Amino acid sequence: MSFLNSSLPPIYCKVRKEYLYDLRKHHGESEDCVIFGLTSIQGRGLLFNIMLENGACFWRLPICAFFSKSMERKEVPDLSNDFLQLWNCFDYHHSVNHFSFLIGQRAKYIGKDKKFYHGEYLFTVDWCHPDPNLLDTDHSEIPQEHKCAHILELDNGNFAAQPNNRLLWNINSFTTRNEIPDYKVQTNEWNVENKDWRTEDTDKFFYEIEEKN
Repeated sequence: MSFLNSSLPPIYCKVRKEYLYDLRKHHGESEDCVIFGLTSIQGRGLLFNIMLENGACFWRLPICAFFSKSMERKEVPDLSNDFLQLWNCFDYHHSVNHFSFLIGQRAKYIGKDKKFYHGEYLFTVDWCHPDPNLLDTDHSEIPQEHKCAHILELDNGNFAAQPNNRLLWNINSFTTRNEIPDYKVQTNEWNVENKDWRTEDTDKFFYEIEEKN
């Protein structure tokens, strides 16, 4: 579990150049870069740390600053940060996972315009609250509020960070049903120890379990 910053699998891409100038100039231009790190600040969008070809590092740029290395700037639509990432970070503490089952797989997400946007999986960010002695002021561990962020490289050249309830995956040999399901949000906290039972008070290796009266 990382606090604030995490290493990422290197992503060779392009950065919209105006983000290197505080959005003041060089609009419509771009530079090659490598994304190698991620910053999670509670209550803000995901932020990314990059290296540029001149050797400069630039820290904490939003996901809307980047697009695919294989495309030209004029080919890629400029989409807003909130369109590409639906929810802010839930905590400073986070994990980055490169789930083997999803590597190289494709998915589509439903945008705010109610259209599907297709892309390829890169990695996943998830959040937790690390210490019960610290006041938890966010939603990372409330079942119905928790969200992860799957990072996709979209076919239109942008990158996106979307939760499970906005995504449908395409695993050719398994996802054979073409539908949008009507599942409900999970609201239960699955605690297996809050029932009326106890173990016997002995030193037996295979102790008995007793119901409490």
